[in-house]
Amino acid sequence: MKKRRIPQRMCIGCRERMEKRNLTRVVRTPVEEIIVDPTGKKAGRGAYLCGKVECLEKAIKTKGLEKALNCTITPEVIENLRKHGFNE
Repeated sequence: MKKRRIPQRMCIGCRERMEKRNLTRVVRTPVEEIIVDPTGKKAGRGAYLCGKVECLEKAIKTKGLEKALNCTITPEVIENLRKHGFNE
Protein backbone atom coordinates (compact mmCIF):
# COMPACT_ATOMS: atom_id res chain seq x y z
CA MET A 1 0.00 0.00 0.00
CA LYS A 2 1.33 3.42 -0.97
CA LYS A 3 1.79 5.95 1.84
CA ARG A 4 0.01 9.29 1.32
CA ARG A 5 2.04 12.46 1.30
CA ILE A 6 0.87 14.97 3.92
CA PRO A 7 1.00 18.60 2.68
CA GLN A 8 3.36 20.87 4.65
CA ARG A 9 3.07 24.65 5.01
CA MET A 10 5.10 27.27 6.88
CA CYS A 11 3.68 29.54 9.58
CA ILE A 12 4.47 33.14 8.63
CA GLY A 13 4.88 34.06 12.31
CA CYS A 14 7.30 31.49 13.71
CA ARG A 15 8.52 30.21 10.29
CA GLU A 16 8.02 26.62 11.46
CA ARG A 17 6.96 23.98 8.92
CA MET A 18 3.89 21.96 9.95
CA GLU A 19 1.11 19.86 8.50
CA LYS A 20 -1.37 21.97 6.57
CA ARG A 21 -4.35 20.73 8.58
CA ASN A 22 -2.78 22.01 11.83
CA LEU A 23 -2.50 25.60 10.54
CA THR A 24 -5.04 28.38 10.10
CA ARG A 25 -5.34 29.82 6.60
CA VAL A 26 -5.88 33.55 6.12
CA VAL A 27 -6.97 34.35 2.58
CA ARG A 28 -7.25 37.47 0.42
CA THR A 29 -10.25 36.78 -1.79
CA PRO A 30 -10.52 37.95 -5.41
CA VAL A 31 -12.72 40.85 -4.19
CA GLU A 32 -9.86 42.06 -1.90
CA GLU A 33 -11.50 40.86 1.33
CA ILE A 34 -9.26 39.31 4.01
CA ILE A 35 -10.89 36.46 5.91
CA VAL A 36 -10.01 33.36 7.91
CA ASP A 37 -10.59 30.21 5.86
CA PRO A 38 -11.31 27.27 8.18
CA THR A 39 -11.77 24.85 5.25
CA GLY A 40 -8.52 25.83 3.52
CA LYS A 41 -10.21 25.70 0.13
CA LYS A 42 -11.48 29.21 -0.59
CA ALA A 43 -10.25 30.91 -3.74
CA GLY A 44 -7.59 33.56 -3.30
CA ARG A 45 -4.08 34.17 -2.06
CA GLY A 46 -3.45 32.43 1.24
CA ALA A 47 -1.09 32.64 4.18
CA TYR A 48 -0.80 30.19 7.05
CA LEU A 49 -0.51 30.78 10.80
CA CYS A 50 -0.21 28.29 13.63
CA GLY A 51 -2.72 28.74 16.42
CA LYS A 52 -0.48 30.76 18.74
CA VAL A 53 -1.28 34.41 19.40
CA GLU A 54 2.47 35.18 19.45
CA CYS A 55 2.75 34.10 15.83
CA LEU A 56 -0.17 36.32 14.82
CA GLU A 57 1.36 39.30 16.62
CA LYS A 58 4.79 38.68 15.07
CA ALA A 59 3.26 38.37 11.57
CA ILE A 60 1.50 41.71 12.09
CA LYS A 61 4.53 43.45 13.62
CA THR A 62 6.99 42.34 10.93
CA LYS A 63 4.40 42.92 8.17
CA GLY A 64 4.77 39.27 7.20
CA LEU A 65 1.02 38.96 6.71
CA GLU A 66 0.96 41.98 4.39
CA LYS A 67 3.85 40.59 2.36
CA ALA A 68 2.31 37.13 2.10
CA LEU A 69 -1.07 38.47 0.98
CA ASN A 70 0.31 41.33 -1.17
CA CYS A 71 -1.99 43.95 0.36
CA THR A 72 -2.22 46.34 3.31
CA ILE A 73 -3.88 45.07 6.47
CA THR A 74 -6.37 47.44 8.13
CA PRO A 75 -6.87 47.62 11.92
CA GLU A 76 -10.38 46.16 11.48
CA VAL A 77 -8.94 43.06 9.82
CA ILE A 78 -6.36 42.71 12.60
CA GLU A 79 -9.10 42.83 15.25
CA ASN A 80 -11.10 40.25 13.31
CA LEU A 81 -8.08 37.94 13.22
CA ARG A 82 -7.49 38.40 16.95
CA LYS A 83 -11.13 37.50 17.67
CA HIS A 84 -10.86 34.35 15.58
CA GLY A 85 -9.45 32.39 18.47
CA PHE A 86 -5.68 32.17 18.47
CA ASN A 87 -4.38 30.44 21.62
CA GLU A 88 -2.04 31.87 24.24
